[in-house]
Amino acid sequence: YTPSQIEGAIGTVFGVDTQLIRDGTYFVAESGGAIVGCGGWSRRKALFGSDRGKSEEDSLLDPSFEPARIRAFFVHPDFARRGIGQALLEASEQAALAAGFNRIDIVATLTGEPLYRKFGYSVVERYELQLVNQEKLPVVRLAKSLARPG
Repeated sequence: YTPSQIEGAIGTVFGVDTQLIRDGTYFVAESGGAIVGCGGWSRRKALFGSDRGKSEEDSLLDPSFEPARIRAFFVHPDFARRGIGQALLEASEQAALAAGFNRIDIVATLTGEPLYRKFGYSVVERYELQLVNQEKLPVVRLAKSLARPG
């Protein structure tokens, strides 16, 4: 992404949705007392966005026919490729499964797409988000079925 695209996405598309924290569905990874990764899942309709820029309303999803959402994944570049993203993703998927969801989806950045594809997510669609600074941000929506143990 260009610096202008990143600038336009910070605080709206990129940023923490505190509803995830209130719902208890947001996880962090630490190293030496510092947060080096974070991510979670949601039982709410918004696909992405911070408190200031959610993609849609935030009402609850129905797990009998709607997928849970993977949300707000970030790993510090110095800690990339160390299994942090995988651990956060697995924790999120297991928690969503325990909450009764059998499908999960995400709107990911292009740089995040390889992680999700590696762990069984399939591309649903590619599109561009209109940013507040009039830039466009290419993203990809991916989805996965969650397997129940046994």
